[in-house]
Amino acid sequence: MKTILTSFSLILIFSFSETRMLPAQNQPGRQNNQKKTTPVFVDGEAQIVPEFNDPEQWIRSDLWVETEFDSDGDGRLDRMHVDVTRPGQTETEGLKLPVIYVSSPYFAGTGGSDKQYFWNPRQELGAQPPKRKHFPPIKPRNTHPIISNSHVKQWVPRGFIVVHSSSPGTGLSQGCPTVGGDNESLAPKAVIDWLNGRAPGYTTPDGNERVKAYWTTGKVGMTGTSYNGTLPLAAATTGVDGLEAIIPISPNTSYYHYYRTNGLVRHPGGWMGEDIDVLYDFIHSNPERRDYCNCHIRDKEMAEGFDRTRGDYNEFWAGRDYVNDLGPLKAAVLIAHGFNDWNVVPEHTNRIYQALKAKGVTAHVFYHQGGHGGPPPFSMMNRWFTHYLFGVENGVEKGPKAWIVRENADRDHPTPYPDYPNPAASYVNFYLTAGAPQQGRLVTTPVPGQGTETLVDNFSFSGSVLAQAEWTNHRLIYVTPTLTDTVHISGTVSITIRLACSKPAANLSVWMVSLPWNRSRQAKITDNLITRGWADPQNYRSLTESKPLIPGKFYEMTFDLEPDDQIIPAGQQIGLMIFSTDRDFTLWPDPGTELTVDLDATFIRVPVVGGSDALKKSMNQQAIN
Repeated sequence: MKTILTSFSLILIFSFSETRMLPAQNQPGRQNNQKKTTPVFVDGEAQIVPEFNDPEQWIRSDLWVETEFDSDGDGRLDRMHVDVTRPGQTETEGLKLPVIYVSSPYFAGTGGSDKQYFWNPRQELGAQPPKRKHFPPIKPRNTHPIISNSHVKQWVPRGFIVVHSSSPGTGLSQGCPTVGGDNESLAPKAVIDWLNGRAPGYTTPDGNERVKAYWTTGKVGMTGTSYNGTLPLAAATTGVDGLEAIIPISPNTSYYHYYRTNGLVRHPGGWMGEDIDVLYDFIHSNPERRDYCNCHIRDKEMAEGFDRTRGDYNEFWAGRDYVNDLGPLKAAVLIAHGFNDWNVVPEHTNRIYQALKAKGVTAHVFYHQGGHGGPPPFSMMNRWFTHYLFGVENGVEKGPKAWIVRENADRDHPTPYPDYPNPAASYVNFYLTAGAPQQGRLVTTPVPGQGTETLVDNFSFSGSVLAQAEWTNHRLIYVTPTLTDTVHISGTVSITIRLACSKPAANLSVWMVSLPWNRSRQAKITDNLITRGWADPQNYRSLTESKPLIPGKFYEMTFDLEPDDQIIPAGQQIGLMIFSTDRDFTLWPDPGTELTVDLDATFIRVPVVGGSDALKKSMNQQAIN
């Protein structure tokens, strides 16, 4: 193995030397007498500069940055594989430029999506899950000196340097993947420290020849989507000097909230059976020290900590929750998310955004009505990085704090709002009247004496099927009168529910929907889904400690649904659906568990722009009372 690495190192030394030769007078520290090329700014945005826009003149190289941790237990500090793409003028003219930096565990490839390597959701609640198979080792598609071409064409022509790095244990980066562990925060910190002369960089993964970043101002902005959007936040929580601004897109801000919800084992949308150890296998592309990493990280730390049996919040999950690490954060944050992202659900961005505002950090939010991913308009990102990395006074930090793409609008034309949730929103309570197995009503004044209604769990039916059913005992549903005007919901809906179960454990799922259901061929579930939430009734008192239910005994719990900002059109009805197993997200126990809901003690709180006065305009007052 050492022989292979030695030969490979020679290749890498050559690759670092640059992708084009420079005349002697243009070597580092030497400058021509010609006028320097400089970035150009118009209306507060960095413009494409022709001299920067020639890929043949770009300098592309790679190196390894030494970190402050040894996560793979080999007695040496781990080194991260980094690539750099910069305009030739940083060499020929001594020009120093800021950096757009993207880090990822995905650059060298992943383990695929074969469900035989996922957890089987078909199990009883509270039971030990059946063992799963592990992914076969990933065959990495390592490339050098170029790790990735992402963001290069957008930013280098505008006078930025673009840097990529592979996360620990992926690609040619040393160490072990930890999926949210401290080394995933410290790895990008080390790269930023190297860009500012505080950490060593080397031409090879095991050599001593140093590389310095003499071509940058040291100001860094980070961005990326999903896992790649999580890592800018992770880096920012270290408070590293030089990281001036970040634009996380659909970031996973807490791995508990990705794989659990209110005590319930819940899978990310589209990835049924995934858990944190599955994601570990999915990204672990560096074969070095694989046995050590698997033994110490996946098979010990994760296996002992993730608690797939109970789903409680514990120290393992708290250590992978970035809300707990915001103390040192000082970078300006523009965070983006989709309200219909059921992979990384919308609360991930909302919880961080609210915490950053409370901390006093500059934070703005961009929301759209789509699913996973979706960056802010490029112009918005350009202004953000131009201000914080070049120091151009374009007023971006003084503008509206929230930008929301309205229904059916172009994503490049969001509507500005003073903040999110909309400051004009106030909570309205909706109460339930009996109607099972058909529809009950949602009313704004309690109607005493409604008693109880019971549903029977059956994972065979999806939530969308249950919402459309005219008559079924597998869900309870309650609807408002038909809206005569629009209703604008902005914020987080919460439900207080009193219920009893026929077994010691049960799934609890809640949807808010817009009816009648759009049954056209082009329709998507998001056309009718307002928001949704899940909970484990065993956690009715505590997120950190579940307690088996006494069958037939009533328990009361309150929990949030996912945040939303949606305008419900006139002609629709707002519906609340309560059911048990959500087959696209929760475990699938044997059908037959009964959930009995006390209607008189159950209600939802809905944040409505304009509050109860707006509802009076949208619904006949007699009908809602």
